[in-house]
Amino acid sequence: MKRFAGFAAIFLSFAVLAADMPYDEAADAKADIRAALADARMANVPVLVVFGANWCGDCKMLDRALKSGKSAELARDFRIVKVDVARFTKNVDVAEGYGVPLKKGIPAAVVLGPDGTVRYATRAGELADARKMGEDGIYEFFREVAAKKG
Repeated sequence: MKRFAGFAAIFLSFAVLAADMPYDEAADAKADIRAALADARMANVPVLVVFGANWCGDCKMLDRALKSGKSAELARDFRIVKVDVARFTKNVDVAEGYGVPLKKGIPAAVVLGPDGTVRYATRAGELADARKMGEDGIYEFFREVAAKKG
């Protein structure tokens, strides 16, 4: 029984750790975006690509906000792809390709039309203070972005 309890504790520890790591560090960002765009074309909705990292507190706050509260409704209006940038050593080319300057801060985001065209991009670190924005501020930010998506 002690052995089972030990395994259960280890499993729960990994589950908590994984829950606090919203960015899949092994993901293929370009493939994930292509898949989201294919789905978005069929559903005729835009794609929200969020660039961030698991070490970033503001990125974690944004992820929590997108999963709860009013901002969680975005999943209905967008296909969401999270792209890991590590310590600005991964997928920087992807962000730059969409006109997102990561040096202005993360999290950063781009909204793509179902055809892959850029409809909106954070260019001035608009989300880099997500912790200060809080859930309501994040919701208002994306509400304004969604109004521009059309």
